[in-house]
Amino acid sequence: MQYLLLIYGNEAQWDTKNEAERNTILQEYMQFTKSIVQSGHYRGGNELNVTSTATTVRVRDKKQVVTDGPFAETKEQLGGYYLIEAKDLDDVLGVAARIPTARWGSIEVRPIIPHDMPS
Repeated sequence: MQYLLLIYGNEAQWDTKNEAERNTILQEYMQFTKSIVQSGHYRGGNELNVTSTATTVRVRDKKQVVTDGPFAETKEQLGGYYLIEAKDLDDVLGVAARIPTARWGSIEVRPIIPHDMPS
């Protein structure tokens, strides 16, 4: 079964870290990613740019409304994701707990509902 692991953290905390701390965290992410590639869990993933670069689209009364930034003000922002294959919930929770941001942010685990692609 596939799961999306949504990585949430406080963007402002990143700015408080010095270059050495940032490099250490990035190395942890590279090691983690390499480990889930090797274990066969990895299906995809990316870091997201900061929320100030986001654009939100809504349709209200059949009119498109576009605004800068994310929809909601929150203490934690979505910073990236992994798409993984896991045998069950216990398996995926073990993987999610190893994501570095889990130590100071949170990891949301969401099962993927498979759908056939339209032809």
